Amino acid sequence: MVGLLSPLDRKLWRDLRRIWAQAMALALVVASGVALLVMALTTIEALEETTEAYYQRYDFAQVFAEVTRAPEALSHELAELPSVRALETRIKRSATLDIEGFEEPVTAVVVSLPSRGEPRLNRLALRAGRLPDPARSEEVVLSEPFAEAHGLTPGGRFEAILNGVKRELQVVGLALSPEFVYVIAPGGLMPDDARFGVVWMGRDALAAAFDMEEAFNEISLTLLRGSDAKAAVAALDRELARYGGIGAYERADQVSNWFLQNEIEQQGNMAGLLPGIFLAVAAFLTQMVLGRVIDSERSEIGLLKAFGYSNTAIAWHYCKLVLVITGAGILIGFLMGSVLGQYNTRLYADFYRFPFLLYQPGPQSYAIAALVSAACALGGAFLALRKAVTLPPAEAMRPPAPPSFRRTWLSGSRVARMLDEPSRMIARRIIRWPLRAFISAMGVAMASAVLFLAVQWLDSIDHLVQEFFFNAQHQDVTLALVEEQPERVRHDLAALPGALSVETLRSVDARISHGAVSRRQALIGIRPGARLSPAYDVEKGPIDPPPQGLLISSTLAGVLGAEPGDRLLVELLEGRRGSALLPVTATFESYVDTPVYMDLQALSRFLQESRQANLAHLTLDAARRQDFLAAVKETPRVSAVSFRSAMVSNFQETLGRTIFIFVAFFILFSCTLAFGVVYNAVRIALSERARELATLRVLGFTRLEIAYVLLGEVGILTVLSLPLGALIGVGLAWYLSEQFATELFRVPLVVKPATLGLAASVILATALASAALVKRQLDRLDLIAVLKTRE
Repeated sequence: MVGLLSPLDRKLWRDLRRIWAQAMALALVVASGVALLVMALTTIEALEETTEAYYQRYDFAQVFAEVTRAPEALSHELAELPSVRALETRIKRSATLDIEGFEEPVTAVVVSLPSRGEPRLNRLALRAGRLPDPARSEEVVLSEPFAEAHGLTPGGRFEAILNGVKRELQVVGLALSPEFVYVIAPGGLMPDDARFGVVWMGRDALAAAFDMEEAFNEISLTLLRGSDAKAAVAALDRELARYGGIGAYERADQVSNWFLQNEIEQQGNMAGLLPGIFLAVAAFLTQMVLGRVIDSERSEIGLLKAFGYSNTAIAWHYCKLVLVITGAGILIGFLMGSVLGQYNTRLYADFYRFPFLLYQPGPQSYAIAALVSAACALGGAFLALRKAVTLPPAEAMRPPAPPSFRRTWLSGSRVARMLDEPSRMIARRIIRWPLRAFISAMGVAMASAVLFLAVQWLDSIDHLVQEFFFNAQHQDVTLALVEEQPERVRHDLAALPGALSVETLRSVDARISHGAVSRRQALIGIRPGARLSPAYDVEKGPIDPPPQGLLISSTLAGVLGAEPGDRLLVELLEGRRGSALLPVTATFESYVDTPVYMDLQALSRFLQESRQANLAHLTLDAARRQDFLAAVKETPRVSAVSFRSAMVSNFQETLGRTIFIFVAFFILFSCTLAFGVVYNAVRIALSERARELATLRVLGFTRLEIAYVLLGEVGILTVLSLPLGALIGVGLAWYLSEQFATELFRVPLVVKPATLGLAASVILATALASAALVKRQLDRLDLIAVLKTRE
C-alpha cells in the first residue's frame, strides 16, 4: 500500500504522525463546530418535515374564525366561497374539571366532534381507545399529555362543570391533534399539562350542554391551491360579522403553529451564530499549526522545489494536510451532530407532542457543514500556504535568519528589575511575537465567550422570573370568569373562603392598527393604583394607566411602528364592535407578551357598557387554601383558575427540559474549544523551544523552572484573555437575546459577577488540564537528543 503512495503523500502521513496531538486537538475544535451546525440543521429539517407530514396527514386547517353564535345553515353559504376547498363547523367551550387526586381545579377547552364519522379537518391522531359513541353523551377523548399528567386512561372518569352544570364524564380515548401541538391555556406562558388540557366530546352532547343545537361558534377551512388566504379571511369576517365574529386568522397566527414555527426560526438563528465561533477559532488554530509545520520544513520545501515540484503541488500537499485534519473533525462532528440532532429533535417532539417523528436528515445538512468547515480551515491556512509557495528555493535551503533581538522598553524598566529571569523570558517572548500571542489569547477568549454566553442565560432567566412573576405580580391566584360580570362581582369573590383581597379587571379582544400594520391584541382595563397586577415597567416599576388613550408595551409599539402621540385604530372584536382612533399616551418595557392597558372607566366608555369584569386577581390565606379550592370547583361562573406559584414552577420546569440542556451542551463545547486552543499553543511552543529548554536544563534550571518558562506564557495569555472573552460574551449574549426575542418573550441581558467568575474558573481549569498533559511530555524530554538536533 505504501508503494502506491506518491512521495508527497508518504510525507503527508509522516507529518500527521509527528503532529498527531496538535492535529487531534484541532480536529476536536472543528468537530464541535460541525456538531453544532449539524445538530441545528438536522433539527430544523426534522421539525419541518415532521410538521408538514403531521399537518397534511391529519388535515390541519388553513383559516380559522370564531363567532359568538352562528346558525349551522350558514356553513352551506360559506362553503360556496370561491377559495374554499373544505370547511367544518364545531363548538368550542371552556370548562372547569374536578379530577380525583388533584386538589386544584383544572381548566380545559372542550371541542366538539362530528356526530357521525371523523372530522374533515383537524383530525385526531388516536393514541389509545376509540372515539366517543354519539349515543353516549358522557364519553370523551382527552389530549394525551393531559391524560398522562393525571394518570387517566380509557375507562377513567372525572367531573366537569359544563355551562354551570356538573357532570361526570368517561374517558374512552386519548389523542393528539395538529391544532394542539403546543397546548397553552388562554393567557398562559407555557404548557401546563396538569392544569390545562383538551377534551373532545360528541357534537350533540356538547350542543345540548351549552344550548348550541343547530349552531356553531368556530369554523375552520382549507383553501384551493393558489388561493389568497388574506382574501378568505376578509370574506369570513364579512360573513360572520353579524353573528359576533371576533376576527378570522390564518394558520400562521394560530397559537400552536405560531409557537412551533417560532422555535424552528430560533434554531436557524442558532445555526447561523454559534457554530461560526468554533469554526473561526479552528481557522486560527489551522494557521498556528500549519505555520509551524511550514517553518520547520523550510529546507524540505526548498528541496522539493529544486527537484521540480511546482508551487501548486506543494500548496496542494499542505492543503491535503489541512483537509485530512479537518476531515477527521468533520467525521467526528457528523457523528456527534447526528446523535445530538436526534436527541434535540426527540426533545422537541416530546415537548410539542407529535404522534410520530421523522428524523431522516438528507445529505444537504451534512454537505453544508462539511463545506463551511473546510472553507474556514483553508481560509485560516491561506497565509501559511502563501508563505510556502512564495519561498524561493535558494533561500529555503538556508536556515532561517535568526530573529532580530533588541532591547525593549521592558528591559530597562523597573518592572523588569522586579521580575526573575524566567519571568523576563516569558514577557520578552510575548512582546516580540505579539501577533502569535494575540491569536492564542483570542482563541481562549472565544472559548470563554461561549461559556459565558451559555451560563449567562441562566442569570437572564432568573431575572425574567423575578421581574415578571414577583415584582410585577402580587396576586396568589387569577380567576377567569365565564362571561362579563358587573364589577360588583368582586364582592362575591371576596366572600370566597380564604380570599383576603380582590382586584377585578376587564379584558377585551381588539385589532390594533397603525398604517398598514395590525395586530390582534387584548385590551386590559385596570384601575389607577392597581396593586396586585398593575401595568409594570421593568425599569420604572408600576405605572398607572392614562385617563385617556393607550399604555402599550414597547415591543408592540416597535411592531406597529408607533410612538407616544401617535393615534392607533382600535377595532373591538366583541360586544358592540366599535372602533376609534386612540392616542398612544406612553410606552413601557415588558419582558413577556405585548400588553396594552387602558383606564377601566375609559375602556367601559369605549365599550359603551357599565363597568364590567371578566378577570380577577386574589390574594389568599394560605391556611384556607383547601377551602378556597373546594369553593371554586363549585362556582359555575369561574372558567379558569391559575396560581402564580404553579406558573413559576411550570415555567422553570419547562426551561429545565430545554434551556438547561442546551447550556450543558455549550459548556461541554466551550471546554473543548479552550482545551484545543491551549493544548495547541503549548505543544507548538514546546516544539519551537525544545532546544532552548534543554539548554536551560543543562545550565542548571530545574524541571519546575523550565515548565514555568514554557507554560507561563500560555497562562498569562489565558488570564489576559478572560476580560476580552467576557466582553465578547456580553456582545454575543446581547446579539443572541435580540435574535431570540419574540412577541411573547424577551430574555433580558443580565451580567452577574458570579457568572463571569464561574466562566473564568472553568476556562482556567480546562487550561490547566491541557497544560498538565504537555508538562508530562516536558518532564520526559530527552536532553541529549534535543541538543543534537540541528536548528
